[in-house]
Amino acid sequence: MKNQKRNTILFSYLVIGLLFLFFTNISLGSITIPFKEIYQSLSGGQASKSTWEYIIINYRLPKAITVVLVGIGLSISGLLMQTLFRNPLAGPYVLGLSSGASLGVAFVILGAGLLPPFLQEIVLSSYGIVLASTIGSSCVLVAVLLVSIRLRDTMTILIVGLMFGSLSSAIVGTLSFFSTAEQLQKFTFWSLGNLGNLSWTSIIILAVCVLTGLLLSVACIKPLNALLLGENYARSLGLNYKKARLIILFATSILAGSITAFAGPIAFIGLAVPHIAKLVFQTSNHTILFWSTLLFGAIIMLICDTISQVPGGEITLPINAVTSIFGAPIVIWLLLRKQKMVG
Repeated sequence: MKNQKRNTILFSYLVIGLLFLFFTNISLGSITIPFKEIYQSLSGGQASKSTWEYIIINYRLPKAITVVLVGIGLSISGLLMQTLFRNPLAGPYVLGLSSGASLGVAFVILGAGLLPPFLQEIVLSSYGIVLASTIGSSCVLVAVLLVSIRLRDTMTILIVGLMFGSLSSAIVGTLSFFSTAEQLQKFTFWSLGNLGNLSWTSIIILAVCVLTGLLLSVACIKPLNALLLGENYARSLGLNYKKARLIILFATSILAGSITAFAGPIAFIGLAVPHIAKLVFQTSNHTILFWSTLLFGAIIMLICDTISQVPGGEITLPINAVTSIFGAPIVIWLLLRKQKMVG
């Protein structure tokens, strides 16, 4: 009863914090917009300045929604992978999806010079890069799923995913060696992650993908709890292990693959947020961990994106750099604090 009351209070704080940070993210940037104006604009009215209204609706709001979707999707996929493989270092990209997406984008950006000029414009457009990323991650997904059907050992799937990642990275490295400085620069910018250039159509597609992945993840909560004590224990409880594993892998692939396609490979979030949720809520029950990880993912991603905008400045820092610089020390501190409490 005491734990239930504590969890309710913590969840209340997280929801309030998420709403506050969502408005803060829209408010801050090269131009600071007051909360009152944001509320006025989002509630059906109009901001007092037409420029503020335009910035909110066309730039800040789409980006804030993208940030929330990315934070939620990567965090949940990280939780799924850590539980399935029983490995605290497993993340959303452990299956090689990020490397597959990078390979697809590398073929487009680094190999576009071999195509006729009119085709270059098509493949190098934002939708061309998204399509290339989707095809790359989908190919790896199909390969991993086929392997998972044939193999009984879950750890072997992890190794296969890492091998796909290594193979993709090797091909990307080879393509980079023969590319021009301009092509390499464009590919590097994509690999640093970008949350701010999505149209409303792209956001809707991303939202549908993330929602689909989340619904599959919710269906896996009971199997995930059973898997905490190992595969054999889960089977003794009557769990259809192969089916559960397939759904978990598919949910992770949808979440991580769609996010990488639209926003690039975002570091740290999927690996660290599940640990933060576990340390704060002090539980291994996935009924609680699912929602706490979801909220923490959105909150931490909003904080990182707000920092990357450098409020009051004209520059924008790479989101990947901010997530790692901001997040890694927090996780180290939390782990040291946990060790101190145990000792």
